[in-house]
Amino acid sequence: MYQHVSAATGTDMTFSVYVPEHDGGAKLPVVWYLSGLTCTHANVTENGEVRRLCAALSLIFVAPDTSPHGEGVADGAAGAYDFGLGAVFLIVHPTYERFEAELDLVCEYRPSIVITALGSPRRVLDRIHGYGGSVFSDVVTPEQARKAAAAGADGLILVASGAGGHTGHYSPFALVEEVRSFWDGPLILGGAIGSARAIGAALDLGADFAYMGTHFIAAPESLVVDDNREMLVRASMSDIVTTPAVTGVASNWIRESLDRAGFTPEILEVKKKIDFSNLHGDAKAWKNIWGAGHSVGTTRSIRTVATIVDELVDDFREANFGRSISRWIS
Repeated sequence: MYQHVSAATGTDMTFSVYVPEHDGGAKLPVVWYLSGLTCTHANVTENGEVRRLCAALSLIFVAPDTSPHGEGVADGAAGAYDFGLGAVFLIVHPTYERFEAELDLVCEYRPSIVITALGSPRRVLDRIHGYGGSVFSDVVTPEQARKAAAAGADGLILVASGAGGHTGHYSPFALVEEVRSFWDGPLILGGAIGSARAIGAALDLGADFAYMGTHFIAAPESLVVDDNREMLVRASMSDIVTTPAVTGVASNWIRESLDRAGFTPEILEVKKKIDFSNLHGDAKAWKNIWGAGHSVGTTRSIRTVATIVDELVDDFREANFGRSISRWIS
């Protein structure tokens, strides 16, 4: 183990060097493991598999902590983005005109996880991996999952039928089963998950995590307007309309908001070209046309995120889903 002072952070930087047994005078190749944020000598070099592999290949292994922060790193909302906590969502479709500017911001604030949607994660991989972040890719078909995996995504998010906003059309039962036949990495399942029972079912299907959106939109912490919150509380599954008429991609919207925006049944049947170049104009998605998934009926009141989470945790424990806890959580 070695230490030196990091000029960038003003803290000690720790790194380890593993040297396998070798003949005197032999020259061995050196592998530098340059990662960061979550990877240090403690969880890389001290992993027996790494040392065993290096011993077998006669490699010297150097593992520095490339993101030393010292003590007192914020673990709450205050200052979180300065230290790579949290995750962000990034549209990567070629028509999205704010992509470059948003990617620059992502790389400035360095969140731990970047979620890509509506396109290949390949557009962001080099820059996100460059600072030590991970890329999880939204996919709606097994073909998209294969492409994202081949591109180098760190995790897959399967968007199944019933998801709010841009949605999938495959059953979660079949989608997870098929993707698990070729992907053993982190897998998140989304689509109509609005209860602890649904979370447990997702994990039992083979997902590592459950993706919930609609259940939290009505919370006071959400940035939506109060009218959206109240509409969510009023809505039930039968009030959700699936149509590509808004963005060109099949999406689930609340019927009441579509009616207000002037989307007649005839307009809803129109198939338009995919276009995310002006999502923030008049009568646009998420400004005054509001999405929700098939689980909208579980949103019966406006409650804080803490209240919602506490209820989910209590219900999960009561349902005895402990056997399903993700293998990625220690």
